[in-house]
Amino acid sequence: MVGSISGSMLLGKLKGIDIRTMGSGNAGGTNALRTAGPLFALGVIIIDIAKGIIAVTLISQIAYINLYPLNASLQLHQIMCGAAAVVGHVYPLFYNFKGGKGAGTLIGIVLMLCPGCLPYAILSWLIVIMFTGYVGLGTIIAGVMLAVSAYILEIHLTYLCFVSTMAGFIIFTHRSNIIRMYNGTENQFKKVMLFKKFNK
Repeated sequence: MVGSISGSMLLGKLKGIDIRTMGSGNAGGTNALRTAGPLFALGVIIIDIAKGIIAVTLISQIAYINLYPLNASLQLHQIMCGAAAVVGHVYPLFYNFKGGKGAGTLIGIVLMLCPGCLPYAILSWLIVIMFTGYVGLGTIIAGVMLAVSAYILEIHLTYLCFVSTMAGFIIFTHRSNIIRMYNGTENQFKKVMLFKKFNK
């Protein structure tokens, strides 16, 4: 349920806008930045990350205590609650199943479960964006790097399977970006491109 709480929709009500009717129509941080500005986008990202943190810390603990007779491990409760938060973010119950793409919420989850993977993902995301300007591509590569780094760091197998599955899901949610990049119609975030000369 917490995953269905949309940061962009909550802040949008305060500002009197619905970013799903603006820009790409996505309710995530990137579209929020492009259409409503950096301060609005920062608020959206903070809320989305917080959802992931709450899901794997507070909600998973409640589920673990209440469902303890099922003999499921705490790790299993954490990944189940984490997965539910990401899916809820992408398909929110409160907003006609039209949400973001899951990356922000996944960051909060990874921060709690396997924080050592985040630097690799963030670095790869930054490098891709600086060279190409494609935020979607950067997010896809970052998702893949989460899975790769989780394997290299030999984190708990339960978390490794979860991160790998979520990486695949992130690619799925960015399928429209992949199509637009293939067709040459994907928007570039040129303001953050530090190596524009390689793209001329």
